[in-house]
Amino acid sequence: MMNLPNLLRNVVLAPYTTYQIGGPADLFLEVNTINELVEAVKYAREQKLPYFLLGTGANILISDKGFRGLVILNRATKFEFLNPRSDLKSPQRSVLLRAESGAVVADIIEACKEKNLSGFEHFSGIPSSIGGALWQNLHFLNPERTDTFFIESILVEATILDEENNIKKVEKDFFEFGYDDSILHHQEIIVLDATFQLSEKPKEKIQKQIDANLLWRTQKQPQLWEYPSCGSVFKKIEGAGAGRLIEQAGLKGSQIGGAKISEKHANYIMNTGNAKAADVLNLIDLVKKEVKEKLGYQMETEISLIGEK
Repeated sequence: MMNLPNLLRNVVLAPYTTYQIGGPADLFLEVNTINELVEAVKYAREQKLPYFLLGTGANILISDKGFRGLVILNRATKFEFLNPRSDLKSPQRSVLLRAESGAVVADIIEACKEKNLSGFEHFSGIPSSIGGALWQNLHFLNPERTDTFFIESILVEATILDEENNIKKVEKDFFEFGYDDSILHHQEIIVLDATFQLSEKPKEKIQKQIDANLLWRTQKQPQLWEYPSCGSVFKKIEGAGAGRLIEQAGLKGSQIGGAKISEKHANYIMNTGNAKAADVLNLIDLVKKEVKEKLGYQMETEISLIGEK
């Protein structure tokens, strides 16, 4: 049996999530290197422990009862810039960036801007790690509402730990990306690091894009400094828009306990203070019921529901 000296017990998970909601994990381990991450996952698999990898804690709702198993907090956050490879075609001069799966997108955006490198600035204001970004094929519809930019468009390759504990290099196509989807939803694969192709652009232009994205978000979406939330709760519905449907069903501003549907953007459920996961789940059920009955649409959650029900 492996030795995990930093293993903790009964750690409340709420502070590690953007929702500030969640009960205790039976076991909790913070890892700071890729080697530690691999060892932690191997430990959980060998002990047949349920395990969950936690990055920035966005886009998830952890139950009030917590998680019966091991939560691995991924703090393997290093990233580095590499010389471009000759086999990669690019119309512009490009640079590669390799980032560990716990690296925070916001930190990468800032470092890229300082080096006049474009690619990540489209994700300004999204709390995500690299692992989380690949999990959901991180994306952003530009402020002009004309183009959606996906993380897959700049991904070159990644290093993964597969279901048999083999460490492998894989190409972009391996991930079978979709909208809010990837192979990571369907197989027990752990991303260790990922390599991205960036193009040169003056930092002033990059900053302009960052400012435009952040302004749009501030105007249209509730911000974490206002109220904790987990981002969009329901999946996109083509041609209708989840937020619009919730609004049309008359649910904007609806509240159960400490959880409230945002009046700024109805696809956000905010924690107005001491909300329980049960409050959020009850609001989710209310939305599904009302939208189905009044408008005929079946709403599906985009967020991951984690832990004991």
